[in-house]
Amino acid sequence: MKITTPDLTQHAPRSPRVRLGGYVILPRCLDKGRALLSGKPGEYHYDCPLDRRFLEFAGITAAALKKQLATGQGDGEILAWINAHAKIKRTEPEIAAWSVWAEQRVPTDPESRAYLNAEHQKYGPKRDDIGTWFDLLDLDDYVSFGGKA
Repeated sequence: MKITTPDLTQHAPRSPRVRLGGYVILPRCLDKGRALLSGKPGEYHYDCPLDRRFLEFAGITAAALKKQLATGQGDGEILAWINAHAKIKRTEPEIAAWSVWAEQRVPTDPESRAYLNAEHQKYGPKRDDIGTWFDLLDLDDYVSFGGKA
């Protein structure tokens, strides 16, 4: 079965909230990696700080994951590979707790808060539901492809 490669010049990757194997961020990371390999990453960056949060938690490297993505495997096969090759074997409760924490993460230093606030003001100044990094990413993705905030 051939995997459809996302064209991130035409649409956003999956939301960071989407889970695979209980992990948030992972499906978005896979979309960006596949798009990079096909030459259609758009404005998205594989191995960005968000991706690295997942990679560090899972105990795999961006280079190793990219090499595995190049084989054309689907999400389930990639998840099985991650579970088999992760330096850190995480339990389901650890993954669930980490995913909840990541989804609720907010800026904790003045510089990061200022950045989130500036982006919020730029993309959706009338939105009162933007408080977490995931909220901001979802808003940015939506507005970047023609949505009105």
